Amino acid sequence: MITTATTPTPAVNRIGLSRADYTGASSTLCNGCGHYAIANVIIDAVYSLGLDPTRIAKISGIGCSSKSPAYFLGRSHSINSLHGRMPSIATGATTVNRELIALGVSGDGDTGSIGLGQFKHLLRRNVDMVYLIENNGVYGLTKGQLSATADLGQKQKHGGLNEIPPIDLCLEAIIAGCGFVAQSFAGDPKQLQTLIKAAFSHRGTAVLNIISPCVSFNNGEGSTKSYVWGREHELPLHEINFIPLEHDQIQAVYEPGTIRDVTLHDGSIIRLKKTDQEYDPTDRMAAISLLEQGRASQLFTTGLLYINEERKTVVEREKLVATPLVHLPDSTLRPPPAALDKMMAEYL
Repeated sequence: MITTATTPTPAVNRIGLSRADYTGASSTLCNGCGHYAIANVIIDAVYSLGLDPTRIAKISGIGCSSKSPAYFLGRSHSINSLHGRMPSIATGATTVNRELIALGVSGDGDTGSIGLGQFKHLLRRNVDMVYLIENNGVYGLTKGQLSATADLGQKQKHGGLNEIPPIDLCLEAIIAGCGFVAQSFAGDPKQLQTLIKAAFSHRGTAVLNIISPCVSFNNGEGSTKSYVWGREHELPLHEINFIPLEHDQIQAVYEPGTIRDVTLHDGSIIRLKKTDQEYDPTDRMAAISLLEQGRASQLFTTGLLYINEERKTVVEREKLVATPLVHLPDSTLRPPPAALDKMMAEYL
């Protein structure tokens, strides 16, 4: 009997795409770079959610972090903007086309130094997007100078100690009114993937600060952005599960008081299982206090720090029509000449 070998059918997600459909170009980052680990987690998260990659707009600034979008979601739109100016591009793109799923990728320099002003105003407006900060504490493209997130006393690879207090980007986000603030570690892909999935279901800006070690310039002894330090000092707030809307019939039985469910606007659920401490992620002041305590105790607190689903997005606040502006004809977008003449006459 003659048998014919068959090729196994690749696994596909709910929209019929394989994981390979969510990959990108080959990486040119240093071997072991945390940014590439994050790129792989993004691929897994978006594939698992079954998001249409052609609806996703990847937006970045300048730096090693802003190179990384080339390595995932090759079918998506991609805009590599100016240093620190990614928030402006994201605001414009999502305002004129509300159908886009915006994914911003930035770094500690791109967000915490030259882009800090733009970052804060993006949060005030509550632009509907996922904002990932790949935080390594140094400027890897320009040979390892310390960034604005480097801790006091941190030593540069090529000499010199940091004498300036760091900027806590999670704290900045909470103070600016961001409704989803989380923190994770490139060396903890399971937690990171869950948080990224939840961020895509949040309405408004979702900020995720990720410690992403720079293996070339900031992964040695004494670095608070290294793999070793992250593993030894990480303090997970909770065990996290994300339950998409179509799977919300899945229920598990837990002892009373050990579980907290946070329902997102689309019906998805973030399920937080308590570890060894009580923590309420809807308490804004508790989140601020937690970050301050972590800084004083040299602890790297990870998980969902703060969530608030009540704020309106910029699209909702400006009462934009349901049809994306890019699909409206000029006759609809532009008032007729008579209306302009009347407006100018009243103004003058």
